[in-house]
Amino acid sequence: MSDAISSLRILPSPVPTTPAGVTPREWGFTETLRGAMDQVEQLQGDANAKTSALLDGSGMDVHSAMIAVEKADLSFQLMMQVRNKIVAAYQEIARMQF
Repeated sequence: MSDAISSLRILPSPVPTTPAGVTPREWGFTETLRGAMDQVEQLQGDANAKTSALLDGSGMDVHSAMIAVEKADLSFQLMMQVRNKIVAAYQEIARMQF
């Protein structure tokens, strides 16, 4: 079974092309964040589907639904902590005097 938290890759993956005016390093960071957010959204969708299946009585067991909900919750908490660190770094840079 794939662990949702460990599957969130923070390291940038190589990106073949970049838009004009954007450095490959910036593009990699942006794409990494976008990919991580997509994974969190996918886990939340999976949790919603399993919860709906449980409530509909379509044979979904409570344990699988709870595990999916907890994975989605933990991945969302991780993404919020990453977001908070990015916002704090931005605010620190904004306070710098050049």
